[in-house]
Amino acid sequence: MSTPSVPAKPVVGIVGSAGAFGRWFKRFFEQNMGLTVIGRDPNGDEALPPDELIERADVLIFSAPIRATAALIADYAECAAGRERGKLWLDLTSIKAAPVAAMLHSQAEVVGLHPMTAPPKTPTLKGRVLVVCEARVEAWRGWLDAFLAATEADCVQAQPEQHDRVMAVVQGMTHATHMAQAATLRELAPALGGLDAIQPFRTIGYELDGVVTRRMLASNPAIYEDIQFENPHIGAMLERLAAHIDFLRDRVRDRADTARAAMRSRLLVEPQAFYGDAALAEGSYGFERLGYLLSDIASPAYISVFLPLDEPGSLRALLQVFETHAINLDSIHSSRTPEGELHFRIGYDPRSDADNVKAAIAAIGERGIGRVLGPR
Repeated sequence: MSTPSVPAKPVVGIVGSAGAFGRWFKRFFEQNMGLTVIGRDPNGDEALPPDELIERADVLIFSAPIRATAALIADYAECAAGRERGKLWLDLTSIKAAPVAAMLHSQAEVVGLHPMTAPPKTPTLKGRVLVVCEARVEAWRGWLDAFLAATEADCVQAQPEQHDRVMAVVQGMTHATHMAQAATLRELAPALGGLDAIQPFRTIGYELDGVVTRRMLASNPAIYEDIQFENPHIGAMLERLAAHIDFLRDRVRDRADTARAAMRSRLLVEPQAFYGDAALAEGSYGFERLGYLLSDIASPAYISVFLPLDEPGSLRALLQVFETHAINLDSIHSSRTPEGELHFRIGYDPRSDADNVKAAIAAIGERGIGRVLGPR
């Protein structure tokens, strides 16, 4: 039996499209690649029966909670019963071994994907990492390459087992340390006056850790729970992490000079040699840059502007307004809103004349350069 040819405009099906990345990829395929996307969201309104989805979708993407993904794929493989032959199955899961193995029980071509970021506000994954686990790709090679190129992601090829071992460190260890910090602060901060009372004493390191911790706590807790419980390599990592924390605690309790030397050797000197001079210098420079960024963002002397004309010269026209009104600028940063609008945060010298600042803000709107969002 010959393998069906790949359609020029394949229909994309998404299983579990209530997931944030499922929704992001739905928009991506529709807007960036002009493809028809159909889906089954078990918790929403797009209740397309699995049998019909298998029949109609040329590319089927599984975007479900980690703990449910492998079983869900197995159900679809059983339901498909060979009808998936010549099609492409993908998954968007934070672990790869189990979902990829489940997809390989089908007759579809198989690729596991893991976007190493929360769904961005941008239309592509430019500047973000996308891990790609190619398990069985033949007829869909050309389409897959074009799709990955269209995402503009920094694609990293990996085997599923390799991916999961790395994720135990990249995700599991990072999340574990921040969850432990959050729990510790919950117990210690009230006696110190609460988080607001601690914040004025912040260091750059404390502030950066706090940003990551608060981001995690503001997100869906099921994601972080599944990352810890569903990756089989997490347990060994936690054993190592706990052993080093216990070692530090015991040396601090000892307080002897020998304990200090042991702590310095194991937790500072030996890791220093492991990282190497080049990596340490790069990390120090990056830390300084992040410190400058935090300082810029903390300054109250700024305005945020949306430039509706996304074309060369728009930013120059905006900056000309500040020059005309004799306002010295301290920083310029850009970001996107949840709706995808590109905003510029313009920090200016706090000593600037208040009337000149007001005049500049008025001029930006009057000349149709942009929309000032705040503060005013």
